[in-house]
Amino acid sequence: QVQLVESGGGLVQAGGSLRLSCAASGRTFSSSAMGWFRQAPGKEREFVAVINWSGSTKYADSVKGRFTISRDNAENTVYLQMNSLKPEDTAIYYCAAAFGRYLPREQREYDYWGQGTQVTVSS
Repeated sequence: QVQLVESGGGLVQAGGSLRLSCAASGRTFSSSAMGWFRQAPGKEREFVAVINWSGSTKYADSVKGRFTISRDNAENTVYLQMNSLKPEDTAIYYCAAAFGRYLPREQREYDYWGQGTQVTVSS
């Protein structure tokens, strides 16, 4: 089992920054691919970014150049640095863990999910 706890969400003005954290416990964190997804009101949950055990990353086109995913295996934590935030980035952000995957981008590829943290960007 893996437990994931997100933090760092909040209210920020457009153009501002936030850093989300996801603390993992349980199964070996360093061998996992860790992803961030988000779900805006009235919309389906969508892929944001993923980082695997080797540090390779992939981003959704909508956040490329603005968001950076990173991980600290010693701290069992994955981060999402969000810069130049836009109102359309408003959503609940979820972190997820996948094992045996290279750079998963589909929800069905992930084995464990956190509860989510709210990010609200005001215009």
